[in-house]
Amino acid sequence: MNWLLVIIGGMAGAPLRYLTDRAVQKRHDAVFPWGTFTVNVLGCFILGLLTGAVAAGAASSHTQLLIGTGLCGALTTYSTFSYETLRLTEDGARFLAVANVVASVVAGLGAAFAGTACAEAIWA
Repeated sequence: MNWLLVIIGGMAGAPLRYLTDRAVQKRHDAVFPWGTFTVNVLGCFILGLLTGAVAAGAASSHTQLLIGTGLCGALTTYSTFSYETLRLTEDGARFLAVANVVASVVAGLGAAFAGTACAEAIWA
């Protein structure tokens, strides 16, 4: 049963990542990988919110598998983040590469903390 929840979540997260990435990148038409940045920060927020909900008893371990492991696991992408950062470096956009790393880590952690804080405000 657990593996099925992860699969179902992943089946929703993967196309959501692709569609969100393309929509965001199309609007920004820039060298900076805004699409990947957006899905990663969104995934961090969702995971923070879910973690807070589970801690408050408002969500089950099955929900955590479905949304946290499945959906967020497929929505977020460390490999694409790494590849795009490497590509920026190879293309001579070293500032953007460093900005991508720093902004992704700071915004991702901030989004996770914000998600947890929202969960505490809602369910505590």
